[in-house]
Amino acid sequence: MNWLTNYVKPKLQAVLKRDTPDNLWHKCKGCGQLIFHKEFEANQSVCAHCDHHERIGPDSRFNFLFDESKYTKLAMPKVAEDPLKFRDSKKYTDRMKAARSKTEVNDAIEAAHGHINGLPAVIAVQNFFFMGGSMGMAVGEGIIAAIEKAIELRAPFIMVTAAGGARMQEGILSLMQMPRTTVALQMLREAGLPYIVLLTDPTTGGVSASYAMLGDVQIAEPGALIGFAGPRVIEDTIREKLPEGFQRAEYLLEHGMVDMVTHRHALKDKIGDLIAMMTRDGANLRNAAE
Repeated sequence: MNWLTNYVKPKLQAVLKRDTPDNLWHKCKGCGQLIFHKEFEANQSVCAHCDHHERIGPDSRFNFLFDESKYTKLAMPKVAEDPLKFRDSKKYTDRMKAARSKTEVNDAIEAAHGHINGLPAVIAVQNFFFMGGSMGMAVGEGIIAAIEKAIELRAPFIMVTAAGGARMQEGILSLMQMPRTTVALQMLREAGLPYIVLLTDPTTGGVSASYAMLGDVQIAEPGALIGFAGPRVIEDTIREKLPEGFQRAEYLLEHGMVDMVTHRHALKDKIGDLIAMMTRDGANLRNAAE
């Protein structure tokens, strides 16, 4: 066994490691199947075997939703860095530096404007890969800036949520983004513009308790976890086993919490159809765009 484990196995591992790039295959988190990475990306990061919808970032969302993947990103407002001088096991500033280095973005929100099925639209996307998409001042300011752009362009606003909740390192300043974004959405409604929410996995905490549930239409991706507290926390609190699929998109649809569950491949056309229906077949938006 020593000859096999000490000599043969290391040699085989060296050959496999040399001939197989790290990013060649993707292992599905739903079924565990290995998928050729290029095929997985071409399928919009949806497993061809079990239909599991993998979490994706803002750039992928923009590419999938905007016509011909053409869009213009909005500059996100700058906010105070570490306003509370917060530190837990690490300094907040160190956590931010690590997140920025890993994701190559400034914070957990990005927004862009372009066209969906020929109609102008503004989309804001939370980035779950940046500190769990947590809602801090930058996210609040980014959403407000996107809403203001939608009002300026006379375009619908689409919010794509993905978050673990409020960012604890910013304390009450993070929670203040709940009413601030709500006020901005009221401005959007007063302007007579649609607000469509796309709930993705996961949408929880203060995000689900504010702008994530205020849409004129609530769309969810299949299997998305949507709720306030997570199922494990709820089970530990009430000391009971939760129903199968509790807090998943399909469960919420069955109980009237979302309007529809839509496959990622169909999202662009579905949102385009909704925009057209909510704006008199899009006539007003097309006139505004011209």
